[in-house]
Amino acid sequence: MGLPAEKPRRATLSDLEAVPEHMVAEIFGGVLHVFPRPSPPHAHAASILGMDIGGPFDRGRGGPGGWRIVDEPELHLGRRGKEDVLIPDLAGWRLSRMPRLPVTAYFSLAPDWVCEVLSPSTETVDRSEKMAIYAREKVSHAWLVHPFRRMLEVYRLGPDGLWIMLGVYSKDQVVRAEPFDAVELHLSSLWTDLEGEPDETPVPPLTLRVKRPKTLSRDAQKKGRGKKA
Repeated sequence: MGLPAEKPRRATLSDLEAVPEHMVAEIFGGVLHVFPRPSPPHAHAASILGMDIGGPFDRGRGGPGGWRIVDEPELHLGRRGKEDVLIPDLAGWRLSRMPRLPVTAYFSLAPDWVCEVLSPSTETVDRSEKMAIYAREKVSHAWLVHPFRRMLEVYRLGPDGLWIMLGVYSKDQVVRAEPFDAVELHLSSLWTDLEGEPDETPVPPLTLRVKRPKTLSRDAQKKGRGKKA
């Protein structure tokens, strides 16, 4: 009779460190997910949005200030030892909650706002698993940006812990979107002309479930010893 199968080992920070630098790695649900680096339209949209929001809300230039806006922060969220490790494209903390930056290489305090720029390889997990974690950690607002469809989706966390869609905006609209509705955002600045048509075919992420070495059954071990004899 064989031995019971062992449960897969949870991915750890050591597994993250082993991922090549040209890939993006995250852990949620104990599983290591590895994605390609963002495409140029993805990176451009995230960079411009960070500048458009960071000026008035982080630097206080033409806006109220009161925030810290960070590009691609590494978030360690959840119970210590079983935390999820997520890297949104942008995140923001109100100064009232994070008056000083941590000295660690990551943030353990959940942000007040996150932005995920969607791509074929990340859209499924961004919309499902990562949005669920942000809701669990009581992130009050989330934005989803789709650079190929030229769309912005704005969500607020409801009192029941479920996301409420506040609006869907597209193309060259000028919007005021929570929690940054104190200033106008020109969506046209996020989009860029493309060389040819974008390939929006969904690309599944490389999901690595880290397992312990396979354990042979007692019968198999006996057979192996018999062959060696």
